[in-house]
Amino acid sequence: MISLPLDCTALDAAIIDLDGTMVDTMGDFAQALNHMLDDLALPHIAAPAIAHMVGKGSEHLLHLVLNHALAQAGKALSAIEIEALHARAWPRYQQHYLRINGQFASVYAGVPEGLQALRSAGLRLACLTNKPLSFALPLLRAKGLDGFFEHIFGGDSFEKKKPDPLPLRKTCAALGSTPARTLMVGDSSNDAQAARAAGCPVVLTTYGYNHGQPVRAVDADGWVDSLADLLS
Repeated sequence: MISLPLDCTALDAAIIDLDGTMVDTMGDFAQALNHMLDDLALPHIAAPAIAHMVGKGSEHLLHLVLNHALAQAGKALSAIEIEALHARAWPRYQQHYLRINGQFASVYAGVPEGLQALRSAGLRLACLTNKPLSFALPLLRAKGLDGFFEHIFGGDSFEKKKPDPLPLRKTCAALGSTPARTLMVGDSSNDAQAARAAGCPVVLTTYGYNHGQPVRAVDADGWVDSLADLLS
């Protein structure tokens, strides 16, 4: 267990999530997904609905969005037809997302200050997201956040994604820290479940995307309204 503000003498490193924790990317998701749906002649999906679907990686997000759009359109497809639709959708989604990546996204207040405070306190930092690495790297560069991190890992960097603990364990190994002395900072139950299973303490932001569920109901060690509050 940890307490807030952080006692950094009990920590060697921190792992920070991206979407919903450092950057509000809902605008990017909505733009890219709806352009993809246009290509597939399917109805648009509203950003609040997308917010409930984000968090378990792009493949999972695409699956939920397509099912939602098909239901809205009143279309029932066979398993083979759905598989073919996914195969068409994925490259279109990638193309649209990479084209607009960061244009409709904004850094949450207090993020640069919070990251700098963690670095100044001597913690080694890594970014660990379920977002594909090809999306995450240019987004962090565009928002001026990439320089805070020794390592950046995406949802395709390891064999499994959060909420599985494997990505956290692998990230701890890359940082040279033990899980018990590595803080996970995220915005959802995915981050908390992965941290608990890996043996990392975990703090969640009160904003972000937690599948439409109250974040304070998630099993965590603490909650902050801003990353700047971690050490103050």
